[in-house]
Amino acid sequence: MPTEERTRQAGTLFLIPTLLGEASPDSSLPPLLGRAIGRLTHFLVEDEKNARAFIRVVAPHVNPRELVLERLDEHTPPSDIPRLMKPLQAGIDMGVLSDAGCPAVADPGSLVVRRAHELGIPVRPLVGPCSMLLGLMASGLSGQRWRFVGYLPVDDAERANAIKRLEHEVSRLGETQIVMETPYRNQKLLDDLLRHCTPETRLCVASAVTTPAELIQSHTIEEWRKLGRSLPKTPTVFLLGR
Repeated sequence: MPTEERTRQAGTLFLIPTLLGEASPDSSLPPLLGRAIGRLTHFLVEDEKNARAFIRVVAPHVNPRELVLERLDEHTPPSDIPRLMKPLQAGIDMGVLSDAGCPAVADPGSLVVRRAHELGIPVRPLVGPCSMLLGLMASGLSGQRWRFVGYLPVDDAERANAIKRLEHEVSRLGETQIVMETPYRNQKLLDDLLRHCTPETRLCVASAVTTPAELIQSHTIEEWRKLGRSLPKTPTVFLLGR
């Protein structure tokens, strides 16, 4: 039902996935994405330097002087959203870029998307890589029931309890549990999972997905303990299941 705030001739909000690491754009990005970026001048970005570098690679014909980039990250207060939406309300198309993967999925963007729907602004998600889904596809674990739970607590005792709760959900529901970690703490998380999970639980580690350094392995906890794998400090998702 129309409201007085609803935009009549609004622009379109494009949600633009970016590369998951150092890789050629054609390794995981469709040509459509480059063409879409090439016709945009206004962007909401997690980091301006990273965004400009990405745009330069996938749409080299774009004049960087014509770009208008506004910061949208985890520190952006909700009170800034109305200001960030003004170009869209004026009929200008806008793109949302996170530093890696899909905006608004374990990354900033959802507040802008929600406001766009409230204003009647069209939202168009574009195809691109998502580490959680790619890891799930390659894990051999259940893709029918799964949950992304983000980061686990840093405190050792709280983390141990969180891991045990996740494993309980795996057993109770047959639900794959997906977590991630800051790259420099990858090894610590792997060690904690091996320490606190039961031998029969399965663990998939998907690291640097879609890049030349990609590593995806799926084993039981018992098998992982025998392997003694050392993980690189690259973006990684960890999947627990049966």
